Amino acid sequence: MQTRQISYNRYALYEYTVIEKYEAGIVLEGAEVKQLRAGNCNLRDSFCLLYGGELYLKNLHIPVYDKAGAFNSRDSKRDRKLLMHRAELDKLAGKIKEKGLTVVPLELYFSGSLVKVQIALCKGKQNYDKKRTIAERDRKRAMEREIKNYNP
Repeated sequence: MQTRQISYNRYALYEYTVIEKYEAGIVLEGAEVKQLRAGNCNLRDSFCLLYGGELYLKNLHIPVYDKAGAFNSRDSKRDRKLLMHRAELDKLAGKIKEKGLTVVPLELYFSGSLVKVQIALCKGKQNYDKKRTIAERDRKRAMEREIKNYNP
């Protein structure tokens, strides 16, 4: 099945250490899907909450679609329900109750004609971990630059 990336949350990999990844469906309105097809969404400040036995994606910004008329959703940051199997939800709920773990969306993409969200069970990084991540990235970039410019 063909997949096409809509949005990627790079900030999440800087702020959190990924422990496990899951795939979930998302409940959307028609106008929201049209905006996603145009590539209009922002995952940066979004997160997932588990309440009532269901998983919800909060703060996902999908702009209001102008041409939708009366069928338009007026709230661009409304809570959106994520669709997962009950066993996966129960497993995730048990792990969320552990200290310091949270669920963060990493990627929003089309899988065929369906919109999917890749979510991750994460643990927050400390400042020294973030500095280490930046230093490793800079070291890797410098090494790749040296390899590119190397002429034997």
